Amino acid sequence: MADILTPEERQEHLIPLGDAGWGAVSDRDAIRKVYIFPNFIEAWGWMSRVAIWCEKWNHHPEWHNVYRTVDVTLATHDADGLTHLDLKLAKKMDALADASTAASYQSDISEPITCLCNLDERG
Repeated sequence: MADILTPEERQEHLIPLGDAGWGAVSDRDAIRKVYIFPNFIEAWGWMSRVAIWCEKWNHHPEWHNVYRTVDVTLATHDADGLTHLDLKLAKKMDALADASTAASYQSDISEPITCLCNLDERG
C-alpha cells in the first residue's frame, strides 16, 4: 500500500499542482481538476491515453465525462488520501493534455489547494 504524503511532500508537490489548476476537495484528502477539450472526440482520446498509464501503474482516477468536459478526482483509496501515485498521475494527465495539439484544458475549481495536512489532522 502507498503511504500518505507527508506535510513536507505536500508543500513541495501540491502547491505547484495548484498552480497548474488542480484544487483541493473540501471534504476529503483528494485533488480535483476539470479538463475542457474542443470536442467529445478529443476528450475521449485523452481519456484513452490516460487509461493506458492508469493500467500500467494500477492506479485509477475517479472521473466523469460529459461531451467535451472531463472532471477528475484523484486519491488513493486504500491509503484513504493522497499519495505519490496521485501526484504522478496528475502530472501525467497534465502532460498528456499539453501534448495533444487539439486539446486544451482549463480548471473551474474555485477552491485552490490550501490544506497541506493529512485528512485526519484537519480536525
